[in-house]
Amino acid sequence: MTTDPLSLALAAVGAMLLAVTLPGTVELALLTLGALLPRRRPADPTGGPALRLAVVVPAHDEQETIAACVTSLLACRGAQADTQIAVVADNCTDATATRARQAGARVLVRHDPERRGKGYALDFAFGQLLAEPCDAVLVVDADTSASPDLLQEVRRWLAAGADAVQVRYGVRNPEASHRTRLLHVALLAFNYLRPRGRHRLGLSAGLLGNGFALRREVVERVPYAARSVVEDLEYHLALIKAGYRVCFAEGAEVLADMPVQGKGVRTQRARWEGGRLRQAIDWAPRLATAVLRGRLRLLEPLLDLALLPLAFHVVLLVLALTLPVPWVRATAAAALAVVGLHVLTAVVLGGGGRRELLALATAPLYVLWKLVQLPRVARAARRDAEWVRTQRAPVKGDSGSEGTP
Repeated sequence: MTTDPLSLALAAVGAMLLAVTLPGTVELALLTLGALLPRRRPADPTGGPALRLAVVVPAHDEQETIAACVTSLLACRGAQADTQIAVVADNCTDATATRARQAGARVLVRHDPERRGKGYALDFAFGQLLAEPCDAVLVVDADTSASPDLLQEVRRWLAAGADAVQVRYGVRNPEASHRTRLLHVALLAFNYLRPRGRHRLGLSAGLLGNGFALRREVVERVPYAARSVVEDLEYHLALIKAGYRVCFAEGAEVLADMPVQGKGVRTQRARWEGGRLRQAIDWAPRLATAVLRGRLRLLEPLLDLALLPLAFHVVLLVLALTLPVPWVRATAAAALAVVGLHVLTAVVLGGGGRRELLALATAPLYVLWKLVQLPRVARAARRDAEWVRTQRAPVKGDSGSEGTP
């Protein structure tokens, strides 16, 4: 065993890199294996009155997409049975409210420029709708199209006793660019494989911000007080700490367009990753304390918060792989194999194919682009970070970073 200072220093650096990535590696391995377990299906409901469902569509200046979203929801099977579509026109300066009404939705208008963001809009809507005869709320984003069985599948799980339900959430425009194709692959892992793995392990599947439903009793006990730029993650952490579990209804799906280039891409990624970092800073100590006190079901959410964005996770493991320390290299190689298995399993189980696998060839460029975005991520991680609407259409005159994914 060598003891020269350089070798010891390199081993220490390698140990540090592996320690930072270890929780994420464990999380990826756990959820990949969980996703391969037999499917959990809801128990057959025992009868009783039909569940009264309100579909809440938060919308801020969404006049171009809101009518199509409402039409998609009204076309779902069971849309006319004890279901209402309620669009929240939140601080809108365009014709969102008018177009939503014309499409057949009820419109709740909210004006409060000092309190902006999706969390405020949902809390406003839930307060009004749950004061009426309503058993559960289903949140669908304004740029979304729903699968025909969305409402039936959500009702089925809720009628079987689920506290909350998350359906599959995917990309509607994967063919728009190599960037959206790669994002499609990433979301097969993040929005499909991981919730599926959690659910099949008997854990809470998580909330993805779009296509999730909550029972009345759940919202009454845990009010939707999430105000961060990733309010879905924040609220899910509050739910699991209160003892609730989200079921994953993979038989239904919502699809939304992802930004193709320019400012929309940068804004969305910074919000997602900076927001998750903020939640990790705020919640990890609380979850760790609860785990040490015996609440072992909170260990997986803690591992999830400790998992770095996959691009950064891979960068640290590649750095470890380059160090001339045999045990560090072997461990890093094994961890990278876990990442590869995770992504490959997500593509196969998620219905992807050759195009998704080919899109992975652009991943190194995407990683470089992500590294450039670190200052934006840091700003989005501030406690006072403001929610900014994602621009899904290219901004005129903004060349963005179209050459990199």
